[in-house]
Amino acid sequence: MAEDKTLRDVAVGQSATVRRLVGEGAVKRRIMDMGITKGTDVFVRKVAPLGDPIEVTVRGFELSLRKDEAETVLIA
Repeated sequence: MAEDKTLRDVAVGQSATVRRLVGEGAVKRRIMDMGITKGTDVFVRKVAPLGDPIEVTVRGFELSLRKDEAETVLIA
């Protein structure tokens, strides 16, 4: 699915809504435990100079995600 956008594609200062998670096992569980679930709004606050990690705001909390973790979060 070439048109699928991930959380990694969201520009700094922009928001997106989580459509679904594509990770498996412990990675998917960890992301869900952080509050990133289907229908949740995510705001991208900062991206480190080399692109890793990405700092986001989810449900009023600030979180840092690795690039590979952000790629498992499909957005609308």
